[in-house]
Amino acid sequence: MTEAYVSVQDEVKTTGPLTTESGAPVADNQNSETAGIGGPVLVQDQLLLEKLAHFNRERIPERVVHARGAGAYGTFTVTADVTKYTRAKFLAEIGKETEVFLRFSTVAGNLGAPDAVRDPRGFSLKFYTEEGNYDLVGNNTPVFFIKDAIKFPDFIHTQKRDPYTGSQEADNVWDFWGLSPEATHQVTWLFGDRGIPASYRHMNGYGSHTFQWNNEAGEAFWVKYHFKTDQGIKNLTQSEADKLAGADPDSHQRDLREAIERGEFPTWTVQVQIMPVEDAANYRFNPFDLTKVWPHEDYPPIEFGKLELNRNPENIFAEVEQSIFSPAHFVPGIGPSPDKMLQGRLFAYADAHRYRVGINADHLPVNRPHATEARSYGRDGHLYDGRHGRAKNYEPNSFGGPVQTDRPLWQASAVSGVTGDHVAPSHAEDNDFVQAGNLYRLMSEAEKERLIANLAGFIAKVSRDDIAERAIDNFRKADEDYGKRLEAAVQALRG
Repeated sequence: MTEAYVSVQDEVKTTGPLTTESGAPVADNQNSETAGIGGPVLVQDQLLLEKLAHFNRERIPERVVHARGAGAYGTFTVTADVTKYTRAKFLAEIGKETEVFLRFSTVAGNLGAPDAVRDPRGFSLKFYTEEGNYDLVGNNTPVFFIKDAIKFPDFIHTQKRDPYTGSQEADNVWDFWGLSPEATHQVTWLFGDRGIPASYRHMNGYGSHTFQWNNEAGEAFWVKYHFKTDQGIKNLTQSEADKLAGADPDSHQRDLREAIERGEFPTWTVQVQIMPVEDAANYRFNPFDLTKVWPHEDYPPIEFGKLELNRNPENIFAEVEQSIFSPAHFVPGIGPSPDKMLQGRLFAYADAHRYRVGINADHLPVNRPHATEARSYGRDGHLYDGRHGRAKNYEPNSFGGPVQTDRPLWQASAVSGVTGDHVAPSHAEDNDFVQAGNLYRLMSEAEKERLIANLAGFIAKVSRDDIAERAIDNFRKADEDYGKRLEAAVQALRG
């Protein structure tokens, strides 16, 4: 059994007599205890009750989003010197390797949903660094549907099952997107060719948000991460995906597991875009807007690492289902930005895991630090294993407990003004449509045709004309030809 699955202190013995959960030997695991032959079962049969009670609790609440996932372990290797930008120790020298765990997922589907669907893919990466775990929680798209976390519950409700029908409803989806024009860029991504990756190995990953790097001198930089697949981009058409989802719902999970079993370890070239902090205020777009990218001609990506996945989990529940990721898990030299979606996620992700897995989820082997040791004063709660023994549970103390370093993980940012429910600051070229239009105009004619067909097929299911018209109008504002062709395609389908 691997260290990732079994605690070094409590290795599970898989041979010898069968026992109860408390270690007592089991005499009969085939027949429950009854009051005489053929009589009713007795409540004193504690093995029966233990097995049934455990079985009833084998499933923890699934993730509200990203429920359907697969994961693998691997290594991240530094390939270029970035020490002038960050003091993170795991990035300190060329050739340095760090163990990682990567969880892929779809967003909207439940735990039993098929893999081959049109949906963004989660790309959540845990670096087990010597300064603690660093979680980079991104997607396979560089942008997202909304720019403020306060809209996230409403957005996800439109993607999930309607409270009355129990199904995903086109009316809900397009009503929200039509009333939220900031979604136009990501919707164009989603309904384009990259909306259904052929496998987890054949897609890019992105940190998506803007983050801060800071160096030993105290200088700060804004950064965006890119993970470019070395297997090449491969996608499925809608008809191909429909067939695959029905024939093999586990297609992407199976592909990843079997590729690693064959020794065909997938890799990604890791890049970073770097913006000097002083550029942000006057940049043509709001650099902290999750619905926008930084054009590469403005800030060219710099290659600095290689990611390889080379080991499968031993137990899916223990290592994939119970794995947790939080954008708030930073290490010295890396920190957050004012991105309003990121700011909300700093709370929401950790809170979701505290509810779903438990307050001690970070103690589980897949989640705990591998290259260092966690030293905190957190105690007790569900699944607490008593690891602290007699150590004091308060700070400050005079008994030799861990103490603060007095050095923040990231550089402070200046703020000004009055508190309030503010709209994000507007920059010279900020609007909700320019980058969606740019993306459309980059597409070949064949790509445009598939995009229009995918969008039209979904919009045509909307029951109200005003919702459909408002949705189409957003694409028209992105590009006149885009809207015109989409309108015609929807009209043809709606008769």
